[in-house]
Amino acid sequence: MKSLFSEDAYDEILNRLNQVDKNSTAEWGKMNVSQMLAHCQFPLQVALQELRLERPNLFKRTLFSMFKSSLYNDKPWKPGLPTSKEFIVTSEKEFSKEKEILEHKIKAFHSEKHKTEWPPHPMFGEFTSEQWGKMQYKHLDHHLKQFGV
Repeated sequence: MKSLFSEDAYDEILNRLNQVDKNSTAEWGKMNVSQMLAHCQFPLQVALQELRLERPNLFKRTLFSMFKSSLYNDKPWKPGLPTSKEFIVTSEKEFSKEKEILEHKIKAFHSEKHKTEWPPHPMFGEFTSEQWGKMQYKHLDHHLKQFGV
């Protein structure tokens, strides 16, 4: 799996993001393109410690640990996977604003590429720097594919 910390993957994601426009339509799922751009900001905000999520109970943490590696392994996610309730976007969003914010978050995350210690993810626990980079790439790749880029 590529990592958002690598220059090639970072450039690729930004280039693909620039191919999305306000008329892009989803090949699957319920979000429109503006909602997808807002949704993609959340995992980056968690990594950057700009968004605090409530830590789930022990049962849910145990359940989440069973599929933790799917967040950063090489196996693509299937279209239409359920979304964490904290990351669901149903309100209308302004395309250019959300795209600009997402681009800023991607750049901010990439700038952390030399960081060696990361706080634990509130739902999944510890990740290495490599896993954080792969996880962010995989999420963005999934949603850019959702909109045909």
